[in-house]
Amino acid sequence: MIKIAPALNIFRLAVLPAFALTAAFLISPTASLAQQATANQIQACESLRQLRNLTITEAGVRDNDQSDSAYCYVRGIISPAIHFHAQLPLPENFNGRFLQWGDGGKDGDLDFANHRVAEGYAVTNSNTGHDSGTEPGSAFGFNNRQAEIDFGYRAVHLTVMAGKTLVNNFYNRAPDYSYFEGCSTGGRQGLMEAQRYPNDFDGIVAGAPVNYYQAMNAAGTWNLQRMFKDNFAGNLAIDSNGDGQRDSVELVQILNDAVLHKCDANDGIRDGVLNNPLSCDFDPRADLSDHICPSSGNGAACFNDAQIQTIADFYSGPYDSNGTVIYPGRTKGSELDWAGLFVPSASNGMAPGMLRGPAGDHVNYLFYEEDPGVTIPNLNDPNYMPRREGMNPEFHWLDFSVDDFTAGKAELMSSIMDATDPDLTSFLKSRDGKLIVYHGMSDALSVATATVNYFNDMVDTTFAGSFSDANDSSRLFLAPGMGHCGGGPGPNNWDKLAPLVDWVENGVAPESLTATHSTDGSVDNERLLCTFPQQARYTGPASGENDSDNWVAENFSCR
Repeated sequence: MIKIAPALNIFRLAVLPAFALTAAFLISPTASLAQQATANQIQACESLRQLRNLTITEAGVRDNDQSDSAYCYVRGIISPAIHFHAQLPLPENFNGRFLQWGDGGKDGDLDFANHRVAEGYAVTNSNTGHDSGTEPGSAFGFNNRQAEIDFGYRAVHLTVMAGKTLVNNFYNRAPDYSYFEGCSTGGRQGLMEAQRYPNDFDGIVAGAPVNYYQAMNAAGTWNLQRMFKDNFAGNLAIDSNGDGQRDSVELVQILNDAVLHKCDANDGIRDGVLNNPLSCDFDPRADLSDHICPSSGNGAACFNDAQIQTIADFYSGPYDSNGTVIYPGRTKGSELDWAGLFVPSASNGMAPGMLRGPAGDHVNYLFYEEDPGVTIPNLNDPNYMPRREGMNPEFHWLDFSVDDFTAGKAELMSSIMDATDPDLTSFLKSRDGKLIVYHGMSDALSVATATVNYFNDMVDTTFAGSFSDANDSSRLFLAPGMGHCGGGPGPNNWDKLAPLVDWVENGVAPESLTATHSTDGSVDNERLLCTFPQQARYTGPASGENDSDNWVAENFSCR
């Protein structure tokens, strides 16, 4: 989730005497926007501290670095540990819409959406019941069921309720429409809201939803184990100069080049992007045959048997001792992101992103009904022997087994954190809500295939398998070449909220979205993202499909 930079500090201003409350309150031509707010506006904002039915700790007018208008900033607490805040445009700037801003990762902080406030939205967000400054990563869940429930679903719903109460009091009216926008953890939150609290929102945007939360994190741990096991035998980082450091990830680039050579042109265009990676039949053993090492070793830019097996495992998805796959494999074309997320190398201190982030301590604190132990001192030490005795015994993530997932040992935590119920009848039919789901096809953190599987299940369960009926209220958009919530070689940038608002308020369903890719600030690729299961096909000038000047939305059609 991209986090918008916090607004400037509050400027606390004395309230003018009653006779001056209607006058414009201008300090000087160079005063901050917060200081230029009228006394009535300041008083109305600060009076929110006195609400009797919410615990408010702070209320004051702030500057917005995305706007030439100030806004009312409010912070509060929901028992026992949910801290929330609200960004309320001044009344003359309010567009009548309430927005819950989604979170990322394991959260634990307050996220700002200054750009949406500048557009007139009243925005709320929370720390989901814990502070990452004191309990980083998954540590908040250590023997703390309440914190797990708050993170799983309770915090978002109650923050929405608090936000709507603030809107009612600050503007003396209820919001005309209520929306949710989020990606990753935010995408999971959006689907959770549609499933558990269908009356909270009129429309939901759920991007790259990590809704198979326990399976996804178990998969991330399993993928890391492929890299670390047997003294890094299958690691895709190599020691290129014999100094003992795995300094090169050239193998990842060779792998990605081989995938593109095999499948890039399947859509008729060679542009470094797989339009449909699910149709790519790349076989690492056969298609990397020219790059196989003559003997075992990690010193050359070639693949040994263990590395080929690692690649095959990444594509297959994690499987238990009986061969049961618990989560889809990484998609073809996502390989370049493996280097940062999964490959231990000198550049990341042998601690790739998934080890430091989502998966590294998940199985310690958020997977089992009873936590097996605290994390080891150095997560990237494969030879560390965890301490089993004492008040807080340790558990090494390398000792985790996917068999525990298929044995049902994550069932309780899945019931709290997974958002996989395919029955959205209450939200999409009874509530007449609108749902837009999107996912990058080159996402190496959460796999787009899982989102496709969920959407298909939802259509089967809620609409008896009819995509035509489902499209009246729900749409899935897959972005070729886009990574996790953004980035990647494919078009990856568009306004995620505007199409939903147009659909909810004007009945204009998004048949397609126009996404762009930029390099050094200049757009160099533009495509249509089509309503699933359609895909964008080149229909521009004949024989011009490989000319980048023709890569504009008008030269593509959804079919």
